This record gives sequence, C-alpha cells and structure tokens, in this order.
Amino acid sequence: MRTERNLTRRIERVFARLDREPERPANLDMPRMSRHRAVLLGLTLSFYLAIVVAVLTTSWLVAFDWQVMFFRPYQQWPQIHAFLDYWVVLGQRGPTAVMVMAWLGWRSWRQHTLRPLLMFGTALLLLNVTVGAAKLGMGRAGPHYATLIGSNEMWQNGDIFPSGHTANAVVTWGILAYLASTPRARRWLSAVSAVISLSVGLTTVYLGTHWLSDVLLGWAAGLLILLALPWFEPLVARVEGLVLDQRTRWRTRRTGLAAPAPAAASTPARTPVPAEDGPRTREPVGAARPTSRPSALLAPGPHTPRGERTPVSPAGSRRPATARNAARAATTDPQRA
Repeated sequence: MRTERNLTRRIERVFARLDREPERPANLDMPRMSRHRAVLLGLTLSFYLAIVVAVLTTSWLVAFDWQVMFFRPYQQWPQIHAFLDYWVVLGQRGPTAVMVMAWLGWRSWRQHTLRPLLMFGTALLLLNVTVGAAKLGMGRAGPHYATLIGSNEMWQNGDIFPSGHTANAVVTWGILAYLASTPRARRWLSAVSAVISLSVGLTTVYLGTHWLSDVLLGWAAGLLILLALPWFEPLVARVEGLVLDQRTRWRTRRTGLAAPAPAAASTPARTPVPAEDGPRTREPVGAARPTSRPSALLAPGPHTPRGERTPVSPAGSRRPATARNAARAATTDPQRA
C-alpha cells in the first residue's frame, strides 16, 4: 500500500508539473547579435565564398582534393574503419535530430518555454534550405563517381558540395551550446560540438565519400547558421506567444470556462447623501459590513481605554474590617487612630 501511495503521489506531481503555465526563466542568457558575432559572421561568409571560388576555378584546392583521394586513408588505416563507420552517424540528420530534440524537449518542459524546440526547428530549416540549395545548385560529384582526374567535378548531378554530414554536425551539436543557460556550460558544449563536427567531417574524408573542400564548405555553412540565429530570436518569441495563446484558447473551449475577468483596481468610494440628521455615507453594493456589535453591558457615553485611565489607589486596606485588623492599624498609624 505504501509503495502504491508513493507512486500515485509521484504521478500526481508529474501531471501537476505538466499543467503549469510555461514561463521564460528570468536569468536565461540569450545570445545577441553583438559586434564580435557580426565580425565572425562576415569572416565566415568570406571563407565560404573563397572555398566556392577556389573549387569553381579548379585551383590548388581541387588538386589537393585529388591527392587526398589517391592517398586513400581507409586503406592506410583499416583498423579504425569499423569504428568510424559508426562514428559518422553523429553527422546524419535523422538520428542526431531525434537525440537532440529529446534533450531539448526535456529542457523546454523543465524551463517552461518553447524556445529550445523552436530555435532547433529554425536551425534545421535554415540548414535544409541553404545547404540543400547549394548542393543542388552546384551538383558536384563525389570521389567515388569522379570521371576526369584533376577536374572539379562540378554540375555532374551530384549532391555533396557542401558536405551535409559536416554541416549537420555543426548545427545539431552547436545548437546545444547556443541554447546553454550559463557561460560556463556554453564554453564546454562549444568545445564538445567542435570536436564532434571536426571529427565527423574528417571521417567522411577518411571513408572517401567527400572531398576535403566539401568538408571545409560544410564547416563554414553550419557555422554561418549558428552565427545568424540571434536575428531570428524575435520571430521565435512571437511564434511562441502565438502558440501559447492558442493553447490557452483551446483549453478554455475544452473546459467551457470563460476567461477570468480582470480584478478591480480600487474599491468604489462612498457617495455622501444629505439627510436631516447630518451627512451620511452610502455603502457600495456588496461591501462588507462590520459583524461586531457594541455590547449591551457597556454604559452609555464615551469610554476611555484602559491604557489611558489614571491609576487610582485604594484609600484604606482591602482586608475585611475585623477587630484584630482595626487594632493593628491603630498601633501602626497613630493619625488614623
């Protein structure tokens, strides 16, 4: 019985927590588009364009891509091939999105705000639009489908430039650092996401599925999305407000209760009404009346509080007037005798 009661109490606490209204924590550190972030965004965008131009012009970067491909790292170190086959999953969009969304969903429930999930959805949407458009627009073929040695393999109906695994790793794991509540947690999560994204990008080069320039452009594409997220904070806040308002209306229609009316700011004043016996006051409707009535045992007239009365000492002794007491008083006080 005791175990069942404890389980019932825990379930009630969980449902009570779920029924609480979501509210944004007051001490939540939200990133802003500062001057430092704007400079990093400009430098990353310049790096992105430089990589694209270097590949389009078949520069030394394309020649280096071919050298790495002919080196065949998966043949040089075959002992780590099995491990890296699993490690590269950290860059796949499906499994990583499910893991990160589960964590951010718990964060949203814990902090009573939809911001983590909405920001993650915004980042994935930007990732799909920008990286997908670049892939389809340039159509570069991968190392396994290359036809001409030394060419950039552009517009060959491919979809590997930039690397989707690399960009997805940067955005998916970097969003955890972006949504961190404290600067210390942000630093640690930034280091972890950097290690994961760098290792996933190099793993694709090891496996021979991407050129090295694909990975460089994937890093830049993911970093651009993370740096641009503060611009979408006002939109996310507006969408969050609309969702919460819609949920409140749905709950109101479901329960059949009207929205609570705002409380009166002040009590209505009494209106003086002239009369024959003097000015009287008219009490508002519903005003509370005093329940205590004057006691019938009190004498009519003004009464002085006990604390303001003058102490009066008795003139004589309070003992009964007996013969023995009268004789003792006569011996102690000759004037009275």
